[in-house]
Amino acid sequence: MADYQFEALGHEIREPRRKLEVFPAPPHVTTVVLSSDEVTSLCPVTGQPDWDTVTIEYSPAAFCIESKSLKLYLWSFRNEGVFCESFAERIAQDVMAAARPHWCKVTVTQKPRGGITITATAMVTEEPPA
Repeated sequence: MADYQFEALGHEIREPRRKLEVFPAPPHVTTVVLSSDEVTSLCPVTGQPDWDTVTIEYSPAAFCIESKSLKLYLWSFRNEGVFCESFAERIAQDVMAAARPHWCKVTVTQKPRGGITITATAMVTEEPPA
């Protein structure tokens, strides 16, 4: 692991980044859950801010998501208009692309606005070998 190079971890980063970094998964880890209740985005229609709790659960194949890169990645949505449902799908697809886990489940719960809470879950599995 000492030879593994990270772009974010161990470096001063002062802006959001839309890049998830990974590291080799320990051999006996079967499930990883990452959660943050400090995620913000914008309503794509009104531009009003949305506050979200994002929970990412996945089964690592060869890689795990590095948490500092995840913080910077989630920050990158702060000024982006995105519906809750699309947000869950986008994160799941990005985790699949970066870490290539067996499966990934992302749940986004949008804090109430106008008395309505929205929870959306996206589930993506690895493609079967051809």
